[in-house]
Amino acid sequence: MKKALRILPLAGLLALAGAAGAKPLVFCSEASPEGFDGGMFTAATTQDASSEAVYNRLVDFERGTTKVIPGLAERWEISKDGLEYTFHLRRGVKFHTTDWFKPTRDFNADDVLWTFQRMIDPKHPGANASPQGWPYAADMGFPTLIKKIERLDDYKVKFVLSKPEAPFLADLGMGFASIVSAEYAQQLHKANKPGQIALLPVGTGPYVFKRYDKGAQTRYEANPQYWRGKPGSDKLIFAITEDPAVRVQKLKRGECNFTVYPKPADIPQLKADPKLQVLSTKALTLAYLAFNTQKKPFTDKRVRQALALAIDKGAMVKAVYEGSAAPAHLPLPSSMWSYNKSIKPYSLDLAQAKKLLAEAGLPNGFETTMYVRNGGGGTNPNPKLTAEMVQADWAKIGVKLKIVPMEWAELLKRTKAGEHDTTINGWAGDNGDPDNFLTPNLTCASAQSGENRARWCNKSFDDLVEKAKRATDIKERTKLYEQAQQVFIDEMPWATLVEPMTTVVFQKTVTGFVPSPFTNNNFEAVAIR
Repeated sequence: MKKALRILPLAGLLALAGAAGAKPLVFCSEASPEGFDGGMFTAATTQDASSEAVYNRLVDFERGTTKVIPGLAERWEISKDGLEYTFHLRRGVKFHTTDWFKPTRDFNADDVLWTFQRMIDPKHPGANASPQGWPYAADMGFPTLIKKIERLDDYKVKFVLSKPEAPFLADLGMGFASIVSAEYAQQLHKANKPGQIALLPVGTGPYVFKRYDKGAQTRYEANPQYWRGKPGSDKLIFAITEDPAVRVQKLKRGECNFTVYPKPADIPQLKADPKLQVLSTKALTLAYLAFNTQKKPFTDKRVRQALALAIDKGAMVKAVYEGSAAPAHLPLPSSMWSYNKSIKPYSLDLAQAKKLLAEAGLPNGFETTMYVRNGGGGTNPNPKLTAEMVQADWAKIGVKLKIVPMEWAELLKRTKAGEHDTTINGWAGDNGDPDNFLTPNLTCASAQSGENRARWCNKSFDDLVEKAKRATDIKERTKLYEQAQQVFIDEMPWATLVEPMTTVVFQKTVTGFVPSPFTNNNFEAVAIR
């Protein structure tokens, strides 16, 4: 993409914006986005910077809830057999006008078809826009699930599924299902620049992308033709600040209005600041340690079980999270429906851990490595400290751990490629359905795509998850998901660490922000009074 001639300090940006009469909303975000097309990437920072700011989806979630409501589709019908979803599209929705694209028509059915067909059909002209493929669509099984998409007229489309899929409607509200402009994508295809769609995005959302300076900032302006009405702020700036302590200092100095994921130790002083508001919520999030089950000795579940039993999660909650988390053991948050309460949590047991290692032929332990993020995020405020605690715990059973910290985007790239032995990661739910934790993170399809950081493929687990998605009765789905969790705990592809609280902090002059159970940060209605 085009590079800016120079990068102004944030204070200079604010001065310029103020001089122009605008009142920018500045968000100190925790990491750089991978790009600006939700279909290509999975990181939460990317979704905030793209799906939430630039795009819309066919359906939305009611603010602050998991309830599905109309978005670019005004209404829909679902056939009795659960195989056909017919969407009636909203009229008069405008795509962004930018320096690199001038739309000649409104949003219509062609854009819906292009958005999804590029993700499910490798022969589609839009498929090669993403060199890394379409990870979320692949993990969710969309290429086989979606039998066809029919254009019934300019404002009506029908999805025909190969099998019933209970979470399908909610899936369409997720960031990867953000609707792109077919007209723009075709323009890029003809120019042999298909990947530019993720560098210079065009959407229908509340903010128009203006510029991205890698590692520093992303700038947006309010969409003057937004179909929901004027967004809350004239200008939106993402000031990329990986260090949580620096984010807090910027907030206090007024260099940003809003920030996320402060260090737990800083929360009391932030709450005491009369100029700030702190919101801590129990979101649908997990932090976990994934074992690369395709590498020895992690191919042996006894080794995985031993290492999980050697982790002192209670100490981790105190030292890393300052009490703003709870120990976890399953691949679902405890507040999620179908969470299996009958599975007894495993606790620190060094004697049993040593016994399991001996049974696996490793009585003296072994050496291994762990890839970790070098900055904090939504599920872990200090991954490096977490890794150091695990390092000390594993040393007690003879396992020597080398910690390899790296930048977030690099971590995602290298763990997706399967280079790691172990890694600390996390997940925030996207749609309020248990499937959203299990399918993208632990199925065979997600192991193949690399999004499954454990690279674990278990037929029994897959079959249970697949049956649960086909079932329409919630009691039946619950029973199947409970059984899948039992397979998980027996196999231990992860050592699930904690359920963290999610904290955001903003100046009291900020209005209109509603925390999401998915930890998304949407600034459509946020303003500064």
